[in-house]
Amino acid sequence: MSNPSILILPGDGIGPEVMDEVRKVIAWYGEKRDMAFDVSEDLVGGAAYDKHGTPLHDDTMARAMEVDAVLLGAVGGPKYDVLDFSVKPERGLLRLRKEMDLFSNLRPAQCFDALADFSSLKKEVVAGLDIMIVRELTSGIYFGEPRGIFKEGNERVGINTQRYTESEIARVARSAFELARLRSNRLCSMEKANVMESGILWRDVVTEIHAAEYPDVELSHMYADNGAMQLVRAPKQFDVIVTDNLFGDILSDAAAMLTGSLGMLPSASLGAPMENGRPKAMYEPVHGSAPDIAGQGKANPIACILSFAMALRYSFEAGEEAARLEAAIATVLANGARTADLLGPEGGTPISTGEMGDAIIAVLDASL
Repeated sequence: MSNPSILILPGDGIGPEVMDEVRKVIAWYGEKRDMAFDVSEDLVGGAAYDKHGTPLHDDTMARAMEVDAVLLGAVGGPKYDVLDFSVKPERGLLRLRKEMDLFSNLRPAQCFDALADFSSLKKEVVAGLDIMIVRELTSGIYFGEPRGIFKEGNERVGINTQRYTESEIARVARSAFELARLRSNRLCSMEKANVMESGILWRDVVTEIHAAEYPDVELSHMYADNGAMQLVRAPKQFDVIVTDNLFGDILSDAAAMLTGSLGMLPSASLGAPMENGRPKAMYEPVHGSAPDIAGQGKANPIACILSFAMALRYSFEAGEEAARLEAAIATVLANGARTADLLGPEGGTPISTGEMGDAIIAVLDASL
């Protein structure tokens, strides 16, 4: 049998730097755990535009459709702000999500014990936090038609359409229910059924799926604005949250900061199973391209490395190895290693991107 295949798309800004550390981890698993991967690499975002005049070349899209998992770094930067909307770096990312039909976006928010004091919230509020937000990723207001900027009389009007079908809601709901069964068997669905027809349909479909297929899972409903407030008031009341594209975008970024740094948050975007049984999948850190520190060795690679841990768990059925990697990261943090973004008010001397990666590899070696 051939090795599982991974397509690496480092992208822009700090993307290539943090992806270098992921390559070290992938190589370690091949050398020390007999888990070899066939790894290829290509361009996305601004890097692809610089070479091809498009944020995602058709050949790259075709390769992404063929591999077992895509690992993406980050896209964008101020040099591309002048580009037409249709060729901005972010359009490459959106095309990958749409054409791979990655409808279920998993964004964990976990507060490592060593970083509990680093959150902007009180330690007792976030210590031990471990929640998962499941965001619908390929429909909703980001993709609905009609959309655009139009002229009405003597002024312009911007239009975006929030649109969901029953089947689009049902498939992400099932994804969230299945995930809840693997955790604490609790799911909270968030929408705005009080003011939006799409929210009414969302609540109805989730409720129907629950009754027919997942009665063993504890289901609750919450308006998304209340959910935002509850996330910063008492986040540990939640385990798995499922919500639409727009609200998921906002709520997951809010949840990310509960952990202290965007540099700590991974994500997985999953689609339907391929012929080999693995889901179409793309894994990426939540953080952006951070062009202000690009090339300086200051970036935190942990979110990107944790994204590979999610790939081990969800694409390669290697949950124990994912846990090994996550435990290594927890140990490194407990030992006091900090990149610049993880230095608290007391200060200290940060380690570089590469040094953080080397420290994680050293703990992985010690785990054998």
